Amino acid sequence: MKIEHVAMYVNDLEAARAFFEKYLHGESNEGYYNARTGFQSYFVSFEDGARLEIMNRPEMEDPEKPLYRTGLIHIAFSVGSKERVDELTRLLQADGYDVVSGPRTTGDGYYESCIAAIEGNLIELTV
Repeated sequence: MKIEHVAMYVNDLEAARAFFEKYLHGESNEGYYNARTGFQSYFVSFEDGARLEIMNRPEMEDPEKPLYRTGLIHIAFSVGSKERVDELTRLLQADGYDVVSGPRTTGDGYYESCIAAIEGNLIELTV
């Protein structure tokens, strides 16, 4: 079994799409729009076959996202090497994103950094 895709609602669909394309080399489809409901989405595909659906709809709620909360907490992307984790973390920080942790080796052996990147949602970069 494999996870087919992960989905997330965002306020700024185009900014989220641009983030995943620019920093993580995702490729977006042309998008979907339902004129009746106002629902919009893009599927962003990554080189290993993983896919992320980013979505928006008019009636979304946007509660505060505390760092330690229940539910899905981050999406982790393997970027291939410690050097790439370091490089991408520096780039994201220089571009104004908040580095929450790392780069570091965690107690369970992951080399990672965690960035608050998409409207308070966390992106983890790992080897």
